[in-house]
Amino acid sequence: MIDKTALEKVVAEAIEGSGIFIVSVDISADNRIVVEIERHTGYVTIDDCVEIDSIVKANFDQDKEDYELEVGSAGLTSPFKVKAQYDKNCGNAVETLTNDGRKLRGTLKSTSDSGFSIAVAKKVKPEGAKRPVMVEEEVTLGYNEVKYTKNIID
Repeated sequence: MIDKTALEKVVAEAIEGSGIFIVSVDISADNRIVVEIERHTGYVTIDDCVEIDSIVKANFDQDKEDYELEVGSAGLTSPFKVKAQYDKNCGNAVETLTNDGRKLRGTLKSTSDSGFSIAVAKKVKPEGAKRPVMVEEEVTLGYNEVKYTKNIID
């Protein structure tokens, strides 16, 4: 079976300086390897995937290890897995499901090492007003406080 740490190191070296980052590297019990990547700006191309595929195959003998390899982009609407995805999507519309069951939809405003903030539209009825008005409220969450965060595509 292929060592996951060694595989991650090979992929990390292959993408160094390219503007690409690793989202995940998964190896199943039957040696099916899935490498998900994303670009800091723009989109992952087929050529990016082919290049990483070739480098992995050059470093790990497929006949000896008997593995299946899939290199691809993290899906546009897939949940975020790493902080770099949050960083990349600042300013975009996102949906977050918190561990306590709240579903928040808004704009990803900022990220830090410990969490992120979302601007959420909320109805508030000012004192003395006849109708509620929409106001923007910024909600700050830790990465460990959410089940998922993903892009909203309209």
